[in-house]
Amino acid sequence: MRAQDKARRRDYIVDLLSRYGELSAAQLADFLDVTVQTVRTDLRELDELQLIKRRHGNASLCNVAENIGYLPRTSLAQDDKSRIAVKVAELIPDGARMAIGTGTTAEEVARALVGRQNLFVATNNIHAVLALRANPTITLIMAGGRVRLRDLDFIGAEAIEFFSKYMLDVAVFSIGGLAEDGAILDFNQDEVRARHAIANCARKRILVLDNTKICRAAACRDGFINDYEVVVYTGKLPQAAIDRCISQGTVLIKA
Repeated sequence: MRAQDKARRRDYIVDLLSRYGELSAAQLADFLDVTVQTVRTDLRELDELQLIKRRHGNASLCNVAENIGYLPRTSLAQDDKSRIAVKVAELIPDGARMAIGTGTTAEEVARALVGRQNLFVATNNIHAVLALRANPTITLIMAGGRVRLRDLDFIGAEAIEFFSKYMLDVAVFSIGGLAEDGAILDFNQDEVRARHAIANCARKRILVLDNTKICRAAACRDGFINDYEVVVYTGKLPQAAIDRCISQGTVLIKA
């Protein structure tokens, strides 16, 4: 239980820094209702993981012009991602034809689907393929092109062309961040184009969104949360985002 509390506290630190930009250890301790020493220990370890940077007693997230590296992201919001994956898996029947996008939350969804039978899965996420390979009834189709080695995925022109050739039942994908007004944010235009390609190849689109993405800054703005049929999330969505979803009939599922 202590390890879970520690993980949740560090997820909350990342969440707070994504919202406020820069905070001192004392400010974070007030938010978290823990000692400054506890926060400093957390910040030191988050710094070692290259999730945050410390400067003159304050902490901020690493460069928001690009996403955090794959390995550090796997340690963020693990419990949230698992809960999201379970909820998404409940929406996917045996025999579904689907697309799975990039990111650690989408990878967790793939793990939750390994017990499904006779799925057809198109993906640009190598981690998703590795998660699903244990089930011989699942047909796996992989995008090609240049591998993004840091994340083991494909987001270039070949991946976009790959998804354009399919019409599937459902697509599952994540984003870089969600703005206060419900706008969808990503870290670069390749991420945006790849998300469009995945979303456009399916009749039903499921956006997965853990709490660390809510009100998190990213460089590229494109579309809104209500552009998708289903949003499975953790944390607290901004009221403007909720209002958009209600007005357009987007189904919100809190994990």
